[in-house]
Amino acid sequence: MTGPGEPRAAPLTVFMIAAEESGDRLGAALMASLNARLGGGVAFAGIGGRAMGLQGLVSLFPIEELSIIGFAAVAQRLPMLLRRIREAADAVLMAKPDVLVIIDSPDFTHRVARRVRARDPSIPIVNYVSPTVWAWRPGRAKAMRRYVDHVLALLPFEPQEHRTLGGPPCTYVGHPLIEQLDTLRPDSDEQARRDAQPPVLLVLPGSRRGEIRHHMAPFGETLRQLAAQGVAFEAVLPTMPHLVETVTAAAAAWPVPPRIVVGEEAKRAAFRIARAALAKSGTVTLELALSGVPMVTAYRGGAVEAWIARRVVRVSSIILANLVIGENVIPEFHQEECSAPHLAPALREILADTPQRRRQVEAFARLDGMMATGKPPSEAAADVVIEVLERNAG
Repeated sequence: MTGPGEPRAAPLTVFMIAAEESGDRLGAALMASLNARLGGGVAFAGIGGRAMGLQGLVSLFPIEELSIIGFAAVAQRLPMLLRRIREAADAVLMAKPDVLVIIDSPDFTHRVARRVRARDPSIPIVNYVSPTVWAWRPGRAKAMRRYVDHVLALLPFEPQEHRTLGGPPCTYVGHPLIEQLDTLRPDSDEQARRDAQPPVLLVLPGSRRGEIRHHMAPFGETLRQLAAQGVAFEAVLPTMPHLVETVTAAAAAWPVPPRIVVGEEAKRAAFRIARAALAKSGTVTLELALSGVPMVTAYRGGAVEAWIARRVVRVSSIILANLVIGENVIPEFHQEECSAPHLAPALREILADTPQRRRQVEAFARLDGMMATGKPPSEAAADVVIEVLERNAG
């Protein structure tokens, strides 16, 4: 290989597969870093969305087809998914890239990777975003050694988990949120609003229609109970453009109407003035923690998901911030406990200046040091991909 910034006569080919929007953003940043490191001596092929398209990727098919949540939804669309898995694997084999980078979405990307490895073991495979082997199905880590050469982890505890479970080599490259702290932290005016009355209470029911359907009713009843108990607050519900109608219709039944704000910028602005949050579990909990916003978290899924989760989840918390911090400072209420009688008292505690609130704030202050890598995540990820390329070329 040539040195950084030095163009190659024959470009390297990197085949990348992202199956949802968050993976598309990671893929686009990685593409930009690889281009910068390799001086344009790299060609990209694969599957991605709008962000990767702006970096020059022509997607094999639209990734919107693959944005599916829930076991039942996957079962209903299984024939289409299996066809797309075959098409993706065939395209990788035809391209014979210098490296295959699969990004998150393991139900899709790992099936492609296994097919590729079985038919052409010479193609190195990098997995960007570790599956949650630390939460459930730990045997996946050891199984991944057969078809993944290196894992790029977003959470600092994941390399040790892979070592413990016998997984592939794993490097913590950093979470993309650590590059966005300036959009999450309040300035002096925003901090003044965060401290003022009535406190801003964020309500975050989820980013998919199924999640909104499960969470809007219990979240609305929680606000009603708080108001009935004399708790003052201003409810703000951030959402995305494609969900505005769904959210607005569901919130119309709430006795305490929230202020609905739309788009990523408006969401971050709301984070910067919020005193507390009621949030569906997920990546947003880490976003809130890095913003310094204490929270109560909840999750209610379908009957099938709940039945499976009770039997396979092996961690004491499903909240990312709790796992990174190493202690359960954020309360969480799942399934039947995702109800106003549980959520309202917990929210009262963190809206006021209580030991529970202070414990969260103090724990969140430690996150920066825990998650720092010394360079942007996309650059750290590009370093590892290039190491894999060099090792394979040698």
